[in-house]
Amino acid sequence: MSTTLLQPDTSAGAGVLRLRMSGINKSFPGTHACRDTRLEVRPGEVHCLLGENGAGKSTLMKILSGSYQPDSGVIAIDGVDVSFANPLDGIAAGIAVIYQELDLFPDLTVAQNLYLGHSPSVGGIVRGRRRRADAREILKRVGATFSPDAIVGLLPIADQQLTAIARALTADARLIVMDEPTATLGDADVEKVHTVIRSLVAEGRSVVYISHRLDEVKEIGDRITVLRDGANVAEHRVADSTPDEWIADMIGEKKKELTAVTDRPAPTGEPLLEIERVTIKGVIDISDVSVRPGEIVGLAGLGGAGRTTFLSAVFGARRSSSSLRLAGKPLTIRSVRDATAAGFGLVPESRKTEGLMLGLSIGRNASISSIGAPPWLMPHRRGRALSTPVLAGLGVKYASVNQAVGQLSGGNQQKVVLAKWLTRGIRVLLLDEPTRGLDIGAKADLYRQVRALADNGAAVLVASSELSELVANADRIIVLHEGRKVGEFDPRLASEESITHAIISGKIS
Repeated sequence: MSTTLLQPDTSAGAGVLRLRMSGINKSFPGTHACRDTRLEVRPGEVHCLLGENGAGKSTLMKILSGSYQPDSGVIAIDGVDVSFANPLDGIAAGIAVIYQELDLFPDLTVAQNLYLGHSPSVGGIVRGRRRRADAREILKRVGATFSPDAIVGLLPIADQQLTAIARALTADARLIVMDEPTATLGDADVEKVHTVIRSLVAEGRSVVYISHRLDEVKEIGDRITVLRDGANVAEHRVADSTPDEWIADMIGEKKKELTAVTDRPAPTGEPLLEIERVTIKGVIDISDVSVRPGEIVGLAGLGGAGRTTFLSAVFGARRSSSSLRLAGKPLTIRSVRDATAAGFGLVPESRKTEGLMLGLSIGRNASISSIGAPPWLMPHRRGRALSTPVLAGLGVKYASVNQAVGQLSGGNQQKVVLAKWLTRGIRVLLLDEPTRGLDIGAKADLYRQVRALADNGAAVLVASSELSELVANADRIIVLHEGRKVGEFDPRLASEESITHAIISGKIS
């Protein structure tokens, strides 16, 4: 299917574009994130930006906000060329970005968050009563019913989202970027956000809307720009196109000859781990996930699909209602201690903040789960004895086992996280984005170790946003979409296109 790119609207009455980004290029080591990328947004328009994970959407928006500087290209706001050295420049130009992970201060009040950095003041003294009154008016505009004196961290996530939108209005933003604004919201709260968006564009403001929920795009969007591999591939009017067309543009023509497929014999037999159901009200409701001994099962899904939450719940790190069976027997996991006692191990998405203690030695990090003592009480000799052979087997490169783990490369740090569980001995390994930030050699090395662990009888459940990695290493791939399981695929038989379609649409084609 060929797609015709819309040309800029130069007809009478089209007016000056609110935003014009053209010829945007941005490279990082090993990655060309934006390739002559362009984006044109009109006043009073909801312009949707679509693309798979890694398509370049976030990089383009960080360039727009001033967080990144482009290698080349032009940005114009209301017909005037601009250049942003930092995010404050973007704010001053009338640009507000509302990220999926809201950058609010949870311990401050709503009013303090709304006017942080630009509170009404006299002689440097904040006028608290005036700020509260102004905040109340702004909240009313976005349909919020909570108090400006409420502590943000105590509000429901939907009200926090409205707070972030209201903050954009306090800065008199002309262009508001919303990155997955409804990823964690229920239907009623989604409609509330959409109502606010409609009121914003009715005032002549413009919204760049990034979402993987294509039904929302159909409802709220005016026009669409689709990116793939950092480049523009299509532009559509929402009213004149369909979600199937958008998905086809996002996926493109996959080159099957470049896609490796796992060559491991598919494990057979009864499951070791049976996850009958895991529920967190309003967040995830995932049923019928199983892993056999020696099997690697992949979890695929877009950002916000629930992969990390699911693994955290199974590991007891997040409270949930769950029904599990291990080796055919009912298993109750209420805490991380319960999970580790049952032979579970988790390699978290953020190894530096959740998987390691960067100031402590490699030996202490690698043996902490085995010894079970606080790290400052762990005997060095025992830690070395337990960890040294495991670290050697994983091929960790270090000068001394007493070296601080924070001094290692990312790939070697990830191996130490894995070593932490191997020294203890595990039956079930949970991996959450295990190769994020690793180079291609470190990725291959890590999966080699994971396959070896599975070959020794462990059940492995791995979540990754890199579908090619799952296709190359997993025996089965389970697709999650908006907190639910929507399908299961054998990568030896299913095409990558069909899996990607399910990831994006939440439907089996």
